[in-house]
Amino acid sequence: MSLPDRNNPYSFNPFLEWRSKVDYYADDHFLQKMVRAFAGEEAEEVDREAREFSRKASFRWRDFAERIATPERRPYMMHYDGHKNRIDRIVRPYEIEMMEKEVFSEALFSQSTSPWTRFVKLAILSQNSEAGVLCPLACTWGLVALLEKYADTPETLRILAHARDGIDGDFAIGAQFVSEIQGGSDVPANLLEAAQEGGAWRLYGNKFFCSAAHADYAVVTAKPQGSERVGLFVVPMWLPGDKDKEKRNGYTIDRLKWKLGTVELPTAEITFQGALAYPVGPLDRGVANVVGIVLTLSRLVVGIGMSSGMLRGLRECRKYAEFRTAFGLPIASFPMAAWQLEKHERLARRSVAGCFKLYRDFIALPGGLAPGLTTDEPLEIKRKRFDVRQLVMLQKITTAADANDMSRLGISVFGGHGVMEDFSSFPRMLRDGLVNELWEGPRNVLLTQMHRDFQRVAEWYPASECVASILRGADPGIIEGFAGEIEELLSVPHLFEMNARTLEVCERWDDFCARLFHAYQDLALAEAEAGPQQEEKRVEEPARG
Repeated sequence: MSLPDRNNPYSFNPFLEWRSKVDYYADDHFLQKMVRAFAGEEAEEVDREAREFSRKASFRWRDFAERIATPERRPYMMHYDGHKNRIDRIVRPYEIEMMEKEVFSEALFSQSTSPWTRFVKLAILSQNSEAGVLCPLACTWGLVALLEKYADTPETLRILAHARDGIDGDFAIGAQFVSEIQGGSDVPANLLEAAQEGGAWRLYGNKFFCSAAHADYAVVTAKPQGSERVGLFVVPMWLPGDKDKEKRNGYTIDRLKWKLGTVELPTAEITFQGALAYPVGPLDRGVANVVGIVLTLSRLVVGIGMSSGMLRGLRECRKYAEFRTAFGLPIASFPMAAWQLEKHERLARRSVAGCFKLYRDFIALPGGLAPGLTTDEPLEIKRKRFDVRQLVMLQKITTAADANDMSRLGISVFGGHGVMEDFSSFPRMLRDGLVNELWEGPRNVLLTQMHRDFQRVAEWYPASECVASILRGADPGIIEGFAGEIEELLSVPHLFEMNARTLEVCERWDDFCARLFHAYQDLALAEAEAGPQQEEKRVEEPARG
């Protein structure tokens, strides 16, 4: 019976108390299992460091992330000081500045930090969503990787040391400014001009979508004067001694973008008016370097972040479904809700397992990432590089779509409370996820790029053999089916002709790529469940969609 009671005693406090005590790593046995399955001999040390890091991410940084996500705490611009001096100060909450300083002090990109420790720490931190920190971390990783390959002057070597190892305890923050108003993903259409003046390079023009605009250094694409080829430059946002004076290096921040998600992250429109810049790598290979190194790492971080965020969503959905009752029963006992939770768990676990498996292959690449599709290496290594390049793009688009589907499922489990920004993390996860799905190339661009990549390497790497490599260990019938399907889809030489056949192939290619990566994720999960000492289990063919 339910009789009237004007002093309704109902409270969410038991659920909230549980949530406040959750340790992202220590309380997640599945994540611990993934470390044991994939980190090899490093697993014990990675586990120890993960536990220590998680105590910060799960409590102090979680509270910071939730506090700064409110609309009144969004970053804003202060263009002038009280004396009419142009300063272009980005005003951000104290909490995000503290969290950023503490996170960067972990020296994630230092050579003293193992690749697996870096990965697991990024995964744990990602459970707080973007929080204004993950994008700067991704961009800094790209800056470090780029400079490790090309830094050869006192200036660029110092920037590398500042970003990778810190200088006097201060760790630099990186950014990447590529998009211009006439085209985001169309990097060859860049018009930003790089001119040599007095023995130095100076940049002139506009960048239209510049995230992490508060950074210390930015990787910037620009065309050298008189050239149609894109070069790559590193720009100090302040010259030595000028940061405390708030005197920027020959550029203005025109405004901050008003975005749907990642709102804690300042994204700006910037005008360069003679900014001092340092060239990085061959000036006619800027596109290859920014895509092959910088954007590939950013896409990898998107995959890490979106898959890890699913674990938090799954955990909170399951507990809420046990706590919340309707018609006298916990909502987890209703078949439709139980089905949603099972789907949520399947999405989360296979996404995380696939992320671990791909990262293992990524860190095994000799010499790290390389620009372009071809290198002078043995065929086996070139093929492995191609596998990783395609898998990073597949993971980015597939995991982003699955994470957003999962956020909608989570909101449904929470019911009306699911859309309340101050009740659960799902609204922020969904808003950030929609932005991350576009970040570093929206789905349609990456799908087109992958189709084109397969065509370009066909002479030395048939697509059917690539599929067999990606799905090594799966049932031969599954491999044969995917191999035949990709050969048929690649019989259309490109996706640029507007006709009924191309449109049909576009729809099928989208579906095929999602199913292919889901099969890869299922294979990774089967491997992890089998244990590191056993053979990989064969997987059943995944359902379409």
